[in-house]
Amino acid sequence: MAKEEPPSVSRDLQELQRKLCLLLDSFQSNSKVVAFMKSPVARYLDRHPFLALTMLMFVSMSAIPVGFFLLIVVLTSLGALMGAILLEGLVISVCGLSLLCILCGLGFVSLAMSGIAMMSYVVVSCLMSYWFSPRPLTQQNANTDCQLAMKPMDFERLCQE
Repeated sequence: MAKEEPPSVSRDLQELQRKLCLLLDSFQSNSKVVAFMKSPVARYLDRHPFLALTMLMFVSMSAIPVGFFLLIVVLTSLGALMGAILLEGLVISVCGLSLLCILCGLGFVSLAMSGIAMMSYVVVSCLMSYWFSPRPLTQQNANTDCQLAMKPMDFERLCQE
């Protein structure tokens, strides 16, 4: 029996990249997306990516608490149809205040997570560009084992680029 050779990883990655590019092109050519990208809100968020990332994290994290709140409102409304009107007002008030507290906390958490994500991106991109930048052979010493030592001037020059 002849064994089949597994497809190469680079060919798979190229195929995946091609599929992702096609998906992204189809998403960007959607008429609703094009109309939104021409709006003032989209242009503002395009100029402020940190705010866009913070809003994305806040909306995605606040979906579950808002869903629970709406479920409680529907259930207490059904209870009000049966005659417990005073209890409904109390439950919705308490749940509304707790939802406000949760959403404020999620706002601060999403702001912090966005800041951490942006700082991590900057640090990793600086380190990657430093580690994988081409260096002339005259800078390398034959008697040193570690090339990770970094001069302060090199780091400042790297982050300014």
